[in-house]
Amino acid sequence: MPSRRLSLLAAISAVLTPLVCPDVSAAPPRALAAGGAIDDRRLGPVKDLDGYFPLAVPATADAWKERAASVRRQILVSQGLWPVPTRGPLKAVVHGRVDRGDYTVEKVYFESVPGFFVTGNLYRPRNVTGKVPGVLFAHGHWTDARLAESTEDQVRDEIATGQERFEEGGRSRFQSMCVQLARMGCVVWQWDMLGNSDSQQLSMQLVHLFAKQRPEMNAPGAWGLFSPLAESHLQSAMGLQTLNAVRSLDFLLSLPEVDPDRVAMTGASGGGTQTMILAGIDPRVKLSFPAVMVSTAMQGGCTCENASLLRIGTGNVEFAALFAPGPQGMTCANDWTKEMSTKGFPELKQLYALLGAGDRVSLHRGEHFPHNYNAVSRSAFYGVLNRGFNLGFKEPVIEKDYIRLKTSELSVWDDAHPKPSGGDDFERNLLQWLAKDASAQLADAAKSDAGRSSVIRPAVEVVLGRSLREVGTVEWELSSKNDHGPYLEMVGLLRNKSRGECLPAVFLHPKDWNGTTVVIPTPGGKAGLYSVDGGLIASAKAHLDSGATVVGVDLMYQGEFLADGKPLDATRRVKNPREAAAYTFGYNHSVFQQRVHDLLTVISFVKNHEKPSKKIVLAPQSGAGHWAACAQFLAEGVVDGAKIDVGGFRFADVREIHNPDFTPGGAKYLDPFVLGK
Repeated sequence: MPSRRLSLLAAISAVLTPLVCPDVSAAPPRALAAGGAIDDRRLGPVKDLDGYFPLAVPATADAWKERAASVRRQILVSQGLWPVPTRGPLKAVVHGRVDRGDYTVEKVYFESVPGFFVTGNLYRPRNVTGKVPGVLFAHGHWTDARLAESTEDQVRDEIATGQERFEEGGRSRFQSMCVQLARMGCVVWQWDMLGNSDSQQLSMQLVHLFAKQRPEMNAPGAWGLFSPLAESHLQSAMGLQTLNAVRSLDFLLSLPEVDPDRVAMTGASGGGTQTMILAGIDPRVKLSFPAVMVSTAMQGGCTCENASLLRIGTGNVEFAALFAPGPQGMTCANDWTKEMSTKGFPELKQLYALLGAGDRVSLHRGEHFPHNYNAVSRSAFYGVLNRGFNLGFKEPVIEKDYIRLKTSELSVWDDAHPKPSGGDDFERNLLQWLAKDASAQLADAAKSDAGRSSVIRPAVEVVLGRSLREVGTVEWELSSKNDHGPYLEMVGLLRNKSRGECLPAVFLHPKDWNGTTVVIPTPGGKAGLYSVDGGLIASAKAHLDSGATVVGVDLMYQGEFLADGKPLDATRRVKNPREAAAYTFGYNHSVFQQRVHDLLTVISFVKNHEKPSKKIVLAPQSGAGHWAACAQFLAEGVVDGAKIDVGGFRFADVREIHNPDFTPGGAKYLDPFVLGK
């Protein structure tokens, strides 16, 4: 009787227990003890323009050649120049010639792309015989630089401190440089930064002082600079200035008297940024002299000196190094360049020596001077130019005084040459023209195997920030191992030793393995392989039952990366309060990129395991297809090529720069050639 009573009580208890006890879901397996922190370098502070940017000199010239090609490609993609916008006719207008006896000055404007004008002055030696050197002179962030004059008091102070020599000519250091070069027999083209002097189609406030996102400039087919849509198409103020520099070189070389084998470029501050960028990407530049800009410290604070993707893993010293072994000089001042003699320049010198040209790079120190392009610095440039192009002048080359031209004699716009329109509509139309032109060129490239391999894939690799061959060494650290009969559940950490990255992961390995490994990315990380009762979801169980190993992983900011367990809704940003994406994503990978990197880490480990898989499959859950599609594209030939459903995701639909799926260049390259395949 007692035993019968106990059985009855047990039956009643079994019925009532679900009614009186809370539903406790089984916790998914963890690689770390509760409260444990993941040792992943990506969780450290985000990098910004005030970080440290040293040059790592490779061991061999061949290694540098490979590295230089990679950095050059990264610059071109970041600047919206992969491919370069269609080069139409410049339609240059040259007028207002002023004859100064030994040199002339003319006003010039031309179109870099239809309706977008580059403005400046052309200085030429008065009597030209044969071919002569050409010089591109890019100014920096001085107000109305090409047209500006210092006051009498300012120039007297500069004379007293050794920065200038003349009370008349010294009042415009920009004219001073051009006049002296023309007197040395060079043709000089000096043009305006966007928003400066005569270049007003895009304003100073927009290009250089942009601070807050403009919702009205973030619409499909009608977006403006700095918007998420512009970033997704890699359109930036810096890219437009680089385009104008390329077209300025086109213009200079269109002049019949200019020797294409003797073309130099110089500029200070923001002009130094333009100099090192153009010299690094365009082999038509034969001599480079970036002043007061090359540094391992601050990389350029203006929005016109920053572009998404540009300085991830690289920086200004390496940009200057791209010009090696060409003749190059540079200056430093009492600014962020003041440590260049001990940080940055020794490595540049080492690289030049590696390439057999140790005497072709020089640093002209000026830590006792403020941040400018003064007469002493200009004289240093004249010396480098004199030696590099064998001009035959006695050194040091010293300027002579001259009579300055007034604003009306320099400005390109007048009644006969009216200023073109600008503003919001112009900005929208310009970016649409650029987007359509790029789309057409890329679509044409995608039609052939050669185009896909030489244009599309290299760009996608830059946008996603890593290729499979660049993953590095990955090791497995086992935390726990559970025997579930037909399969083993192994939980642990995938450590990318080369990259300092760490991923909690679970491997479900059937004891009768068929050689296939199926990686299942989910919106929730490895926990997505498990149902609320602790069992496996149907798709994971089906793959296991078929004999395949199943892998689940916590990608960046999933699962064990999250201390509070809440999904990431906004990415981190640098301290700079201005809402320009390049300040963050010009120096750091986006979360989307990092999650694709994590999938590549898993694929690389599986591929290179001591018992490598015969077949690797990506089988994402809904909501994770866009990461998987990008990883599969990068791992082409290694991962099974089955089409992945991305659920209609498109980067063109991401309208916030700190959305976890935001990625610069996504709409330009990934939407049509990866997600839309």
